[in-house]
Amino acid sequence: MSINNIKFILNKAIQSHILCEKEILYLIQSKESKKLFDIANKVRLKYVGNGVHLRALIEFSNYCKQNCLYCGLRSDNFKIIRYRLKLKEIINLANKAKYYGYKTIVLQSGEDNYYDIKKMSKIISEIKKLDFALTLSLGEKTFEEYKAYRVAGADRYLLKIETTDEILYHKLNPGMNLKNRMNCIENIKKLGFEIGSGIIVGLPGQTLKSIVKDIIYLKSIPVDMVGIGPFIYNPDTPIKNINSKNLFELSLKIMAILRLLMPDINIAATTAMETLNNRGRIIALQSGANVIMPNATKAIYKKYYKIYPGKICIDESPVHCRICIENKIKSIKRYVSNDKGYHCKVNLLSQ
Repeated sequence: MSINNIKFILNKAIQSHILCEKEILYLIQSKESKKLFDIANKVRLKYVGNGVHLRALIEFSNYCKQNCLYCGLRSDNFKIIRYRLKLKEIINLANKAKYYGYKTIVLQSGEDNYYDIKKMSKIISEIKKLDFALTLSLGEKTFEEYKAYRVAGADRYLLKIETTDEILYHKLNPGMNLKNRMNCIENIKKLGFEIGSGIIVGLPGQTLKSIVKDIIYLKSIPVDMVGIGPFIYNPDTPIKNINSKNLFELSLKIMAILRLLMPDINIAATTAMETLNNRGRIIALQSGANVIMPNATKAIYKKYYKIYPGKICIDESPVHCRICIENKIKSIKRYVSNDKGYHCKVNLLSQ
């Protein structure tokens, strides 16, 4: 591959924030990774600054009605110990998160129908009283449910598309429908939520060309926040083990490309990245990311929210996680943002 081609594509991305499928694929396949990461980091600095938004993650239930073949929370995994937090427990964790200095809460669970509209609306309204920006990550819901969450005060909704390859999606997610998932994202958008989405990199059967289409889809929504996570094999699922050796760098490339194409969005340095590389989140912050979601769930529960094995920090207390990540951020001369981290959209045409 010619370095001149890389320069041309990167310059085009910087100036127009638009690339065709062939150009995106070229960047993914290029061996000039450092150049891509450095440019993405400069774009991140220009559009969203040096602040890192910390979002306190509360994993309040690991029950899930879905049976995705790659996920440890799948309904047919009978080895996992299930738990559900009560409203008081969730609010207590949110109060502690406020004390630790967080401005945003992320409530995450499997697709657990136990938390109906009434329960979730109560949880949302109580947390909003604490002056948080609130993100929900609860999976596929009806329009009426999403609307009730919005009315109760939720600000953002995170629903990963996982893959836009319809054949692969249906193979890995039995009983689910890609069009329905896309429709859920459209409903979230219609209701005025900030939209978060993303993909899993390295799913068995996934191709680089399908990843390119994923990137284009995320831009077309367009998302306000994105999270790119490498696939990590879970032995308690039907998926066979695969070599994840190159998935960290591939995930970084995809994340960096998204920064070039959507320069002002929030991009997470994901926990899964650090599971594959002990400096994963810091490297991601230096390659275009500006968000980290430290886990604010009690350690006794964190170990049971086992989507994949080897998850970092499962034995650490929420306060230790908060202090640790801030020290890491300071080590690269970045700082923890003191605001709620809403997507501040920039008029790219004027740039």
